[in-house]
Amino acid sequence: MSTLLAGRVIRISERNGRFSERVKALSGEEIDLCFQCGGCSSACPMTSQMDLLPSKVMRLVQLGEEAVLKSRTPWICSTCFNCAARCPRGIDIANVMEALRQMLLRSKFDHLKLETVGREELREIPPIALISSLRKFTS
Repeated sequence: MSTLLAGRVIRISERNGRFSERVKALSGEEIDLCFQCGGCSSACPMTSQMDLLPSKVMRLVQLGEEAVLKSRTPWICSTCFNCAARCPRGIDIANVMEALRQMLLRSKFDHLKLETVGREELREIPPIALISSLRKFTS
């Protein structure tokens, strides 16, 4: 099976299914319920900083596209839960973003190295990025 997204063909394979299932298991959310209404993206106060809107992240996860792990969006998410409050299907997208961050951290990918961050940058970094980065050292 294949689908067209942003001008490119995405083939749904067994590997894609495993990625999607792993995100579902980590997040505890029924990702397949999302029907791309865009409520999460319109409610998010951080979209101006994101490279992918939350609704697009959800679609890529549904399709099993691991390329979503290269996005800055999960790190920008402030976990304000506006998306969950707006979702007509009751999906907590903040949980999905946390699952994506956990997947990266569990793979030992250093998105943020605290020793390289200056004082001014620390004031601008979303707190959730710091927390998620430090989790790999404590779990």
